[in-house]
Amino acid sequence: MPNKASTGSSVVLTRGSLYLSCALYEKYFAGLDAVILLNRDDHLYIMPVRNTSGGGYLLKLRNSSGDRVIIAPDFFREHGLDDFQERDIDVSWDQDMAALKADALFKAAN
Repeated sequence: MPNKASTGSSVVLTRGSLYLSCALYEKYFAGLDAVILLNRDDHLYIMPVRNTSGGGYLLKLRNSSGDRVIIAPDFFREHGLDDFQERDIDVSWDQDMAALKADALFKAAN
């Protein structure tokens, strides 16, 4: 299991799962149970879901520290990131999309 998700400005992608630190979760997704993953213009957007009946990927509790994991191998496989390489991915808040954004994540995969 990756331990790099402890930083506040990055997530870790490995084996089709995204790992978020507790700090990152609390800052952008506090109290939420799900997110939507979106590939738009080769950028990854992690968007909060307020009503889980609308779908999305669960923000599962990973450990007692409050870190979270999003298990989404189908999404990453569909977008060409189905290898087992661990990636430390810088993210920032995109105010226009109201989502965490990983710039050009899918550009190399396409």
